[in-house]
Amino acid sequence: MKNLLTGALGAAFVFAASVALAQGAPPTRLRGTIEKVDGNVLSIKTRDGQTATLKLDENYSVAVTTAMLLSDIHANSYIGVTAMPTAGGGMKAVEVHIFPEAQRGAGEGFRDWDLMPKSTMTNAAVTGSVDAANGRTLTLTYKGGEKKIDVPEGIPIVGFAPGSKEDVKAGAGVAVLSAEKLPDGSYKTARITVGRGGVNPPM
Repeated sequence: MKNLLTGALGAAFVFAASVALAQGAPPTRLRGTIEKVDGNVLSIKTRDGQTATLKLDENYSVAVTTAMLLSDIHANSYIGVTAMPTAGGGMKAVEVHIFPEAQRGAGEGFRDWDLMPKSTMTNAAVTGSVDAANGRTLTLTYKGGEKKIDVPEGIPIVGFAPGSKEDVKAGAGVAVLSAEKLPDGSYKTARITVGRGGVNPPM
């Protein structure tokens, strides 16, 4: 049973490996809201107001986002933090996602991110506890470096759970972190992350 659970989590969360950008061309990312579902073809209203057609592989996998709290992050938790630089030279989180243990090590490191101009992504283990008296600061350590990131009140903090095709429906938020652009201008992927219960992917 343990092996089956680990396998299911691995299949559902393989999307997380796409944040480990290898050397070379970055993947195409889509973020937005599902407007229409026609079999394995989705119509997505993207963040910039455009409409994109996304074709899902026959055996595509689905992960759903779940609401989490800062208190769910503990010493040695493996997390990803999208952050923006501050005027004082620090870093301020704009969203935090908590990886399942099966995805420890996915995308480890610090890199530029495309959520917004100047944003960055840090995937790392928590090595310093959150200190509410010191501005809710996380210390993240990865191979070759360390970042201290302030976590403001009210930003999205999410975890992930295995989803199903029933979660892929009109009105749900969606994030595709690795899509292939096809010659006709549409996109194709084998993995998507969707919102459930109003908790949408913040990536």
